[in-house]
Amino acid sequence: MVTGGNGGAVVDDGGLRRRGCTFRKSDFLPEESFRSWGNYGRALLDTPFRFKNRVMTRSLDQTELVEVKSQSQGEMKKTLTWWDLMWFGIGAVIGAGIFVLTGLEAKEHAGPAVVLSYVISGISALLSVFCYTEFAIEIPVAGGSFAYLRVELGDFVAFIAAGNILLEYVIGGAAVARSWTSYFATLCNKGSDDFRIVVHSMSPDYGHLDPIAVVVLIVICILAVFSTKASSRFNYIASVLHMAVIIFIIVAGLTKADTNNYKDFVPYGPRGIFVASAVLFFAYIGFDAVSTMAEETKNPARDIPIGLVGSMVITTGAYCLLAVTLCLMQPYKQIDADAPFSVAFSAVGMDWAKYIVAAGALKGMTTVLLVGTVGQARYLTHIARTHMMPPWFAHVDAKLGTPVNATISMIVATAVIAFFTKLEILSNLLSISTLFIFMLVAVGLLVRRYYSTGVTTKANQTKLIVCLVLILGSSGAVAGYWAKSDGWIGYAVAVPFWFIGTAGLCMFVPQAKQPKHWGVPLVPWLPSLSIAINIFLLGSIDKDSFIRFGVWTAFLLVYYVLFGLHASYDTAKELEKNRNVSADMVMEERA
Repeated sequence: MVTGGNGGAVVDDGGLRRRGCTFRKSDFLPEESFRSWGNYGRALLDTPFRFKNRVMTRSLDQTELVEVKSQSQGEMKKTLTWWDLMWFGIGAVIGAGIFVLTGLEAKEHAGPAVVLSYVISGISALLSVFCYTEFAIEIPVAGGSFAYLRVELGDFVAFIAAGNILLEYVIGGAAVARSWTSYFATLCNKGSDDFRIVVHSMSPDYGHLDPIAVVVLIVICILAVFSTKASSRFNYIASVLHMAVIIFIIVAGLTKADTNNYKDFVPYGPRGIFVASAVLFFAYIGFDAVSTMAEETKNPARDIPIGLVGSMVITTGAYCLLAVTLCLMQPYKQIDADAPFSVAFSAVGMDWAKYIVAAGALKGMTTVLLVGTVGQARYLTHIARTHMMPPWFAHVDAKLGTPVNATISMIVATAVIAFFTKLEILSNLLSISTLFIFMLVAVGLLVRRYYSTGVTTKANQTKLIVCLVLILGSSGAVAGYWAKSDGWIGYAVAVPFWFIGTAGLCMFVPQAKQPKHWGVPLVPWLPSLSIAINIFLLGSIDKDSFIRFGVWTAFLLVYYVLFGLHASYDTAKELEKNRNVSADMVMEERA
């Protein structure tokens, strides 16, 4: 490896420029298209051809595992086992969702039936876990769902997903950080909003400024930057303490149970259960961060299934028990929306217990922030390795073995959002991004199993497309009908088309690829059901959240056309050129 004159860049033996932690233009826009205004103008004129190329191009497993990974200057250290992953999963998931949104959704949408909302969201999350697990074992890289979709659905779809992945993490971290402040205020015997600065001249949705959330995120950033293994140890200790508090809440709370609170079990009807379920999906967000740690896992084939599936089963059980306990302790109309468990204990005469609950909630939210910070940095690192984002973010510190640039950048973005924005806005927008990504991953798994270049015939490819259109179209029709109507005719028409599409895959399209180590059971039924549930839950989210989602997606498209498309196109061509040079050198040596 030698140092060249590329603005401080390092050039490896294959000729690829690999950047360190500097702030030159070449660290952010090193590609051929951005070296001069003339080059950029020609690249823009070539946009239609390049766009078609990126839409039609699918990456390869080996490309993600070797060539793309090599874009980072250092290797991530393989230090994690299934035990670490399981506790990372528990730490990543059990946080603000259960301790804040349970009260809000029980009070506003579901009543005591909020436990059913958690069951529905849990089933959807578990189906997604299966899909993520197979991909994480087959493609154990830091890119998570971005890398999986790049391999199966192509660069463009992967980029749109990537933008929503980053949005998911920023919003999720901001929501948890603000909830941290609310529970900290409770622990200090203050009102949940007392530590925020209220600016009356601003909108109520953005005018409750939260400096404590920013400080918490800075502390989490420092811990995440210095060591993944140290983060794992901290997460393990905090999660064990957190589980002890959860057990305390359930046992102590049930001693104050009043079954009369369950007499009106479904006060808002079935629609309220599903509306709450869509929002409470926020409570399951985080397990995908564990899949990004596959690159740092000692034995992915064994550790990832145990870690991911085990943590999700434990989490779902804990959520259902906590929801039942809360609604038995207090009538749903009296549940506090900001700190429901703490206030519930005060209401039943156990005021001292609210401090234990608040401390436990803080521990849970701290681990959620930590694991989310670790995961979001690894997503951004892998996205930057493809140059869809500036490669400066892909730098892995040689000494620390962590992606420092990506970690700090994501925390800064999260802190800005957390400082201004209310939890309700964040949770709805977060659920849209997450459900959209999980749906794409399930589609990607079906494509992986049923399509392989050079193996799948043209006829089978056509059958696959038809079946996928039927599954997606019928699922969208059911979601749309649910959002607009209280009838049943639409379901009677659409659901059979979902069944026909899934059965058609099962009976008429042969599987082109089998997993080498561990695979999702009951393919295509489980991935198809995951698609249907995720899309259905999208139909329960409010219109304003979809407008915000549309604005963000439009921004992503503008960025992609102006920068990401040309950077990733140039990088792909450079990788292809180097691959051909290497092949020629091998041929010459053999000759």
